[in-house]
Amino acid sequence: MTGRVMFGVCLGTLAAAGCLAAGVAAAADGQGGTTAPGAHCTPGIRSLAGSPTVAWAAAALRPTTAFQRPGVHPFERFGLRNANGVDTVFGILAERIDRHCRPNWYHVDLPIRPNGATGWVHAWVVRKFAVHSRITVDLSQRRVRLYRNGKLVLSTPAAVGSSATPTPLGRFYVNQRLIPSDPGGPFGPGAVGISAFSPVLTGWTQGGPVAIHGTNEPWSIGHAVSNGCIRIPNAALRRLFPAAPSGTPVLIHP
Repeated sequence: MTGRVMFGVCLGTLAAAGCLAAGVAAAADGQGGTTAPGAHCTPGIRSLAGSPTVAWAAAALRPTTAFQRPGVHPFERFGLRNANGVDTVFGILAERIDRHCRPNWYHVDLPIRPNGATGWVHAWVVRKFAVHSRITVDLSQRRVRLYRNGKLVLSTPAAVGSSATPTPLGRFYVNQRLIPSDPGGPFGPGAVGISAFSPVLTGWTQGGPVAIHGTNEPWSIGHAVSNGCIRIPNAALRRLFPAAPSGTPVLIHP
């Protein structure tokens, strides 16, 4: 699916522009896959996070509520699509299974403030799928690395947030991929939106979301100059964009 985006900010050299802004369209994600239930299981919670070769994500099938614990204390509501018209996706951390190995709840990362927010969603309101890509961002090295099935397939220098507007640290995931209307603009040919938000630009549009994107200022690559977003060369963005579908884990290290 595609959609029009009226999105927030993060770009270091633009006073009123953002990481993801007007004139950016959503890229389609064609994802699928699920796990087959087993015959014999011990009911309980099992982790689905931490593998270097595969991660799991969940796409909303209908409007979805996140709970603090399974069935207890609902606190956030999500539509089928987010504010940019992109399908709502969560990164799965764990699942609660019954004695037939069927999941009935998923513990998920949420694309909301504060960074690192998690919740539980009903298994029957989402579609679980596997993701074999992973992105790491090393802020001290100012480098982005993309892995596929645990193997390094791309390593590129990057511009990161300045000391006043730092790139947030932590575990996130790709929650939207966006195509700018002007490939020669500040986002280059595309933006890979992640579930992180600027730790300081809380008043910006949509809370100051963060993305990995191209740039029309190649001199900035390798420097700490952005408002929190991660800029990479346009040639590298063209390689990363199709290889990082929604649900891809993004690990940002100091």
